Amino acid sequence: MPTIPHALRLSGTEAYNHTAEKRFLMIGERTNVAGSPRFAKFVRAGDLEAAVEVARQQVENGANVIDICFDDGLIDGKEMMGRFLRLLQGEPDVARVPIMVDSSKWEILEEGLKYLQGKGIVNSISLKEGEEAFKSHARHIMRYGAAVVVMAFDENGQAATYEEKIRICERAYRILVDEVGFNPDDIIFDPNILTVATGIEEHNNYALDFINATRWIKQNLPGAKVSGGVSNISFSFRGNNVVREAMHSAFLYHAGLAGMDMGIVNAGMLEVYDEIPKDLLEHVEDVLLNRRPDATERLLDLAESFKGVGGKKIEEDLTWREEPVEKRLEHALLKGIDKYIDEDTEEARVKYERPLKVIEGPLMDGMGVVGDLFGAGKMFLPQVVKSARVMKKAVAWLTPFMEADKAANLAGDIAEIKAKQPELSDEEALKIAERGRSAGRFLIATVKGDVHDIGKNIVGVVLACNGFEVTDMGVMVACDKILAKAKEIGADVIGLSGLITPSLDEMVHVAKEMEREGFTVPLLVGGATTSAAHTAIKIAEHYSGPVVHVLDASRSVPVTTSLLSKDQKEGFAAENRAKQQKLRDNFHGGPKKETLSLAEARAAGPSYDWDSYAPPVPGFLGTEVIPDQSLAELAEYIDWTPFFHAWELRGVWDRQAKVLKTKNAEGAAEAAKLYQEAQEWIARIIAENRFKVSGIYGFFPANADGDDIIVWENEDRATERMRFHSLRQQVKKDSGKPNVALADWVAPGKKADYVGGFVVGIHGADEFAAELEKEHDPYGSIMVKAIADRFAEAFAELLHHRARVRWGYETEAELTHDQLIHENYRGIRPAPGYPAQPDHTEKPLLFDLLDASAATGVTLTESCAMHPGAAVCGLYFSHPECHYFAISELQQDQIEDYAQRKGFTLTEAEKWLGPWLGYSA
Repeated sequence: MPTIPHALRLSGTEAYNHTAEKRFLMIGERTNVAGSPRFAKFVRAGDLEAAVEVARQQVENGANVIDICFDDGLIDGKEMMGRFLRLLQGEPDVARVPIMVDSSKWEILEEGLKYLQGKGIVNSISLKEGEEAFKSHARHIMRYGAAVVVMAFDENGQAATYEEKIRICERAYRILVDEVGFNPDDIIFDPNILTVATGIEEHNNYALDFINATRWIKQNLPGAKVSGGVSNISFSFRGNNVVREAMHSAFLYHAGLAGMDMGIVNAGMLEVYDEIPKDLLEHVEDVLLNRRPDATERLLDLAESFKGVGGKKIEEDLTWREEPVEKRLEHALLKGIDKYIDEDTEEARVKYERPLKVIEGPLMDGMGVVGDLFGAGKMFLPQVVKSARVMKKAVAWLTPFMEADKAANLAGDIAEIKAKQPELSDEEALKIAERGRSAGRFLIATVKGDVHDIGKNIVGVVLACNGFEVTDMGVMVACDKILAKAKEIGADVIGLSGLITPSLDEMVHVAKEMEREGFTVPLLVGGATTSAAHTAIKIAEHYSGPVVHVLDASRSVPVTTSLLSKDQKEGFAAENRAKQQKLRDNFHGGPKKETLSLAEARAAGPSYDWDSYAPPVPGFLGTEVIPDQSLAELAEYIDWTPFFHAWELRGVWDRQAKVLKTKNAEGAAEAAKLYQEAQEWIARIIAENRFKVSGIYGFFPANADGDDIIVWENEDRATERMRFHSLRQQVKKDSGKPNVALADWVAPGKKADYVGGFVVGIHGADEFAAELEKEHDPYGSIMVKAIADRFAEAFAELLHHRARVRWGYETEAELTHDQLIHENYRGIRPAPGYPAQPDHTEKPLLFDLLDASAATGVTLTESCAMHPGAAVCGLYFSHPECHYFAISELQQDQIEDYAQRKGFTLTEAEKWLGPWLGYSA
């Protein structure tokens, strides 16, 4: 009998036998919603004819197999997989090639197998869920007659090193061949192509480990093939197609020599290996083959010259490098260019003889221009923060020289100052000598119990750009430490920041202590929950020095400058006191909104026909943990508008057009640039695995008891597990709308109803930001934290979407991303500490109910702030009438009632409900 040669044999309507002479099998990636935004857009819009055209283009571009994947939170993957494959059967140009059915969900893979013509590939299975599940899936695939991709992944996680790759692949091979009886020619291993050039030393060998593992598999596991997602290797250079294409081609060349059989790659975007420019090829291969320790830095530097229209190499405009060093420093500061800052700063140091004079002279002059342009609205906050990055790097270069110079020259400086001002003491002259041209010393901190600091950090950067010496003490700083540091540095101004309600009370405490210890310096107050009214009514009364509420970073400079100016400070302080007195007068005796008593407000609450209403029943009771959520999936749920607001670019982000809708054309242009840079940061965060994203959500039997919500131990509703406490609106409404409380939307008595809850957190942002700060990159530090906040909110949105689907009153593909972002759905997820439930002490109840800290790593501070700061929590309500609302003008009768229900003293209740007692204007 003839011997049939070993080969991977596949087919669509035509046979495809992958024999040795065919070398590399190209798998097209453009029909994967995760790999192609264009394809995903067509699928979500229901334009499957256009989606089929993408598949046709892949075949025309040389793809031997096309990879089809519909893993997306807003797509019914199972239904779409069957529907799309049925369509492809009627497209002869596409149907002739084999199909790779790609999904992380077994039910979608099996649905795809049902509709394949000929013999395709399943991508993928692994030992992640243990050997039994692995064997079961393999046997199903055998019955359908398909080949299979096996990921190098087991119960301990993803294989990253050479040793882990070959260990897992050998184990999987032996199970498949020896125990399941799988044809070894139909086994395709994916030993994980991971991103290189991330800046993390452990990642430097990833490409080489894959190549070496490929060689080992081909030598030791007869018949097995090797594949991989090629685009992963270059993820660090997302947005730079020239470098990415060169990396893909070079990687495929070396992996192909080692025996790699196939790969998922965009067939139309590969550079010919021999046509890669020699200098680029050398730098790329240094990275891929880990040939030198500085390979990443060298490729990053070279990559800058390949950013341009159409991906063509462009020449950098360096005409400004011909200017005198002072002008070069000014240009670098204005444009945020740090590439040449070390050499220019050194040239200036030599020219000016003393390093301090470089700071006092050209650097401060340049930052003065930046400050003036920002104040005039001709520069935007992101640009200013980039300028600060350049300044910090220049100062870092000068610092060791200044330390050496200080001791040698301080005595002479003091003598020179005293010669001009003989009335000064030695101590006063020393302070002047050390201060140089500083506009003033500003101490800033986030108060005890609070972890939020993006706004504070931006204020610090803006002040530093305007000549102030800024000492940033970080987050969760106790009052005694703030005041001790203020004395130590001789602070001219103290700034306090806070986001959560208890921070307001802590600010009151700091003001009282400043008064008790005899401080006279101005106190600035800022943060999301602060207001001019609260500052006037609750803080300013306790401190005789100026107390000023600062709305945002752009106001911090004129306010601080006015407070420290000899000519302006008295007039500014008097004007501020007058404004605050007016706010106090309005609060204590001015016109107020008409309110109802608690009994009247409850009587004015909504009335529902609970007998005829059938609450939806969740698909499960208890909790479900998401230990490692994909950031790539979350990116689709980001609402970008608040991101721009954090950078003080006002407007509404148009998701489709990718523009900030604003009256300011320059602001819109800066927003577009900022958005693109945010995308690059997200790519880096994902490539370097910087964030760990975890969450938990769940559903529980619940009923309303007055304004309380009882959570029961189980469905028999006999044993109370815990209570949440809601507050009711007391403002009298002429509109006829009811005075609502959250408890209104849960069935009373013991009718079968439910509430849900969730906690999500983004870990790693603080640590990454700290690394960037050490590298003198405040722009990167703030960007990372701002992106982490957006990811946290996106995770909350995605999880709420899942919860509504699991609750059974929404289908998975019912709403578009825009509808989700704009909350055009039934149900709400109010968070403790925010307008519908102002009391942060409801958070510990929620965390206990979910056992959230153990599941997610998110913890609560003593003031009930969540740590890390990029975290979101809340309750889920499903009633069709539920909506977001705000509590305000709380009256004494409700505060007393709430205190009794919570077991609080009246003082404790007022502390936690402070901003909602009528002065949160």
